[in-house]
Amino acid sequence: EVQFVESGGGLVQPGGSLRLSCVASGFTFSSTAMTWVRQTPRKGLEWVSAINSASDFIMYTDSVKGRFTISRDNAKNTLYLQMDSLKPDDTAVYYCQKGFIATEDFKGANYAHWGQGTQVTVSS
Repeated sequence: EVQFVESGGGLVQPGGSLRLSCVASGFTFSSTAMTWVRQTPRKGLEWVSAINSASDFIMYTDSVKGRFTISRDNAKNTLYLQMDSLKPDDTAVYYCQKGFIATEDFKGANYAHWGQGTQVTVSS
């Protein structure tokens, strides 16, 4: 069964940093593009960053460019998101997902498997 286990979230002050991890299983991770998405009650679900299987094609949503860095370790079936210069608007539950998702038309209902996500709260 496809599974995702997200971790690394927490409470951080504005300007701080966090590193999120996603351990995936149940599919061939090394040949699969991956995406970080986040969810808030206000904005709903939005894509954050996407990376192809070889890590040679990467995209970020405009609001995180220059602050977040996506990476992966195919030997460990793990996806990472380094989050620097965090802002209150980054507060959300962060999830990882299969595929190269880089569209504002992203709909969570099109994906059958989701992890529990990891909560990121940016506040003074």
